[in-house]
Amino acid sequence: MVAFRNGKNPYQTAAVTTASPGQLVVMMYDGVLKFVSIARAGCALSEDDPQRLKMVQEGVTRSLAIIDELRSTLNTEQGGEYALNLQNLYDYYSRRLLKAQISMDDAPLAEVEKLVGDLRDGWAQMLVAQSQGRSHTE
Repeated sequence: MVAFRNGKNPYQTAAVTTASPGQLVVMMYDGVLKFVSIARAGCALSEDDPQRLKMVQEGVTRSLAIIDELRSTLNTEQGGEYALNLQNLYDYYSRRLLKAQISMDDAPLAEVEKLVGDLRDGWAQMLVAQSQGRSHTE
């Protein structure tokens, strides 16, 4: 793996700065999935492993930060019921992640991982359909 002077991967930075809003949402869901996976790996460690608490705390905290960012971008006036449904989903994910963090239980993490994965896949499929629709009209 290549180390970067400022700690940032220039390819990742370029991907983010050139991404469409929809692609950014998919990237954020990918981030949630990455950090939930870290938390789940922590839950799988033995209770006396010093890395267990650190991994769960970091994974949940970073997942919550991304979900908060997703929530902050919602526009309920323009998005209407769709935005409100996403807001409710994000609130639910946050509650389940906090439960996992407090109880050190994998079940809420597995649930969030499944739900976010489904939502992420739906967004990705929508973006593919949009790009196919544009390529047919060009």
